[in-house]
Amino acid sequence: MRTLADHPLTIMGHDYQPVIIGGMGVDISSTQLACSAAEMGAIGHISDAMSPFVSDKNFGTNFTKRKSDRLRVYADSKDKKDVQFDLADLRSGQMKHVENAMNQKRGEGAIWINIMEKLTMNNPQGTLEVRLNAALDAGIDGITLSAGLHTSSLRLMANNPRFRDAQIGIIVSSDRALKLFLRSGSRVERLPDYIIVEGPLAGGHLGFGEDWPAHSLDTIVADVARLLKAENLSIPIIAAGGIFTGSDALRAVDHGASAIQVATRFTITEECGLPSNVKQEYLRSEEKDVVVNCVSPTGYLMRMLSYSPCLTSNMRPSCEAFGYMLGREGKCQYLDAYDATPLDEKGKKLLVKEKICLCYHFSKFNCYTCGHNVFRLKDTTTKNPDGSYKLLKAQDVIKDYLHNE
Repeated sequence: MRTLADHPLTIMGHDYQPVIIGGMGVDISSTQLACSAAEMGAIGHISDAMSPFVSDKNFGTNFTKRKSDRLRVYADSKDKKDVQFDLADLRSGQMKHVENAMNQKRGEGAIWINIMEKLTMNNPQGTLEVRLNAALDAGIDGITLSAGLHTSSLRLMANNPRFRDAQIGIIVSSDRALKLFLRSGSRVERLPDYIIVEGPLAGGHLGFGEDWPAHSLDTIVADVARLLKAENLSIPIIAAGGIFTGSDALRAVDHGASAIQVATRFTITEECGLPSNVKQEYLRSEEKDVVVNCVSPTGYLMRMLSYSPCLTSNMRPSCEAFGYMLGREGKCQYLDAYDATPLDEKGKKLLVKEKICLCYHFSKFNCYTCGHNVFRLKDTTTKNPDGSYKLLKAQDVIKDYLHNE
């Protein structure tokens, strides 16, 4: 029987098992989860989403409190242009997060970090440059550029000593987006080492508009494969979004992929960073509970469970502590939505419906982002006597992808 394990992934001369665990933030793709993949010869992501906050939670640092204390004078102001991150603290938080993962890594696999361009932090280029270079300096095996076109990201790393040694790839949802990135890479003579093609059934933020149902992962993978062939480029394609079984993975391989990236099935593993009660929320989901909405202040569509607590919130913006979504000049769509929401007769802010405070709700695991097939998770495990579902081992999920249909 042909299985995914028959198709090893080769990147920069290294052979890996062709399974990559996606970079779910904030610390949902935990160090433990990434290390489980690396130990098996596969690849696991960590995420740099809100890395100073993650450092505070995991290592007892106080970057978030220090930022909040320093900027509390702006708490009641609508003008957030001066709510800036301390770049030294940002670098330190990123370094601690990455070094911790690399120090724990065992096995022949790799640990990559997912770095989002849309994490603008009121200083898009300055904070991105710090995050990219800190990850390289801390020894990460690879950087996956996500949530954006990253037309300047390679340039921001070009002077780093590890720029040509670390594995660098990008997530795209079309061959057009890849063309733009290849053009920017040519300026610094640095091609991507892998390309993750993410289809419309992925979890979290989507690289599609309202017409997302009209797209298919198989078609986009085939389009990207044709583009690379036309450009005479041999770069492995990693298919992502909606791949739930080994059969799904083999179909992606048949359309031109060299490996798969998966995330949703790992949300119910013991090593995943979600709280145990939230894992059970994923397990109880039905297909009708999966929604695609536009509540993210990034402007991207986002897939999540309809009973996510973030959707029934009027949370006061906490930009002074967080502020990861602030664009240039301190703008954020949630700030505007919150300001436009009226008060009730008792003077309490009504439910903010248009947008959510992504920073706060991600920090509290209140945003149940998921892939389309989340409702199938219950079919991969068994029920406990108390009615809850048994959590799985990450390595068992990887083996299932590699060896089963």
